[in-house]
Amino acid sequence: MIRAALVFCLGVALAACNTVPLTDTPTRAKITDSTLPPMKAFATPSPDAPARSNANIAADFLSLHFQLESGRKLEVFTRFETPITVRITGAPPPSLEPDLRRLLTRLRREAGIDVRQITQGAANITIEAVSRAEIRRALPQAACFVVPNVSSFDEFRRDRRKPKTNWSVLRTRTRMGIFVPHDSSPQELRDCLHEELAQALGPLNDLYRLPDSVFNDDNVHTVLTGFDMLILRATYAPELHSGMTEGQVAAKLPALLARLNPAGTHRPATPVNATPRAWIDAVQTALGPDAAPAARRAAAISAARTAQAQGWQDHRRAFSHYMLGRITQMTDPDAAQPHFRAALSLLSRSPTTRLHAAYVVTQTAAYQIAIGDGAQALREIDPMLDVAARSENAALLSTLMLLKAEALDELGRPDEARSVRLDSLGWARYGFGSDWAVRAKMREIAALNPQNRGRG
Repeated sequence: MIRAALVFCLGVALAACNTVPLTDTPTRAKITDSTLPPMKAFATPSPDAPARSNANIAADFLSLHFQLESGRKLEVFTRFETPITVRITGAPPPSLEPDLRRLLTRLRREAGIDVRQITQGAANITIEAVSRAEIRRALPQAACFVVPNVSSFDEFRRDRRKPKTNWSVLRTRTRMGIFVPHDSSPQELRDCLHEELAQALGPLNDLYRLPDSVFNDDNVHTVLTGFDMLILRATYAPELHSGMTEGQVAAKLPALLARLNPAGTHRPATPVNATPRAWIDAVQTALGPDAAPAARRAAAISAARTAQAQGWQDHRRAFSHYMLGRITQMTDPDAAQPHFRAALSLLSRSPTTRLHAAYVVTQTAAYQIAIGDGAQALREIDPMLDVAARSENAALLSTLMLLKAEALDELGRPDEARSVRLDSLGWARYGFGSDWAVRAKMREIAALNPQNRGRG
């Protein structure tokens, strides 16, 4: 029964958003009347400042701006050179407008970018809300994406194979199209806004080595971080302009970053350990939509072996264990636990990876509940609630809260369990969307509890 209860995915989907048409397109809900409590929203953002050396941040900046996710090099730096306007078109759900306003406010305040929303006329960046099915037909593995030099989905479909939509021939940015799913959960839509608008404005690459950024295909961070805002502020610094070569940008970065991030000037640089293509390919196979179970497991094992051979002691090796644990759990929950414990041990070494640890805890706490150890589940869950809240991840937060409610029930504290469960539902409505999705998540987690399984 324990195995049956654990054979589901508790965390948030790990499939990364993709953003450039074909191999070089960079990529990352309608709420009806409900019988559940009202949807909750996060208040003032509280991103952590980057805690790395400016020398490392400069190397990250160059990797993010001068290479596409496919590995193709870009010859010149590009950005918008005028004040930027943004417009919503298509069939936007109610949550899109307030989330966009909040994001644009952050970009102005934290990144110093001159960007504003307009309601009519031509915009520099058009955000069109289309169906998930349309996105899937265009780019099967993308949740959302951004394309240069288009302003509508029809224009993208018509011109997707023309040079105008090729990032590698771009010399400056004047017009961008972002395509997001109107029929997804509010959180998925917001996450798409953050990643795709950031890539429309700045970096086109994703780097698995970054522990504190949305520019990472592990999709752990879902809203722009303090590091991301620093990268965007540097992107629009007066020292830089479109058309500069990598060498020219590299020459400007030390003084530019010293001005924007003086705390990073005296931090010692750490060696930059590149992520091998073999590890990236293995991760994409293990988590992608098309692989058979045996192929997923083989790919996850390959990724874990590559991480070990690289000598990594960072979040990438932890992610390898987490991924292998998730896949192993489907058939043998007991055997998955050492992988989760290994991931948590690696993640405990740095404060920048607490959000990564919160994802792992959804798995380890679920296991403790399934074996009837609610006390241990509570010890694991409680420190992670604030982590999920600070990262503005409602799906993760509500999952942890629902797990906590089951742990409290196991400990004979039903009144506390009811209160926590009720409080979780507003976050679940933002994180998972429709009533049926929220109720399905509640049933999934309730099924872990042996008391509930015993009732039938």
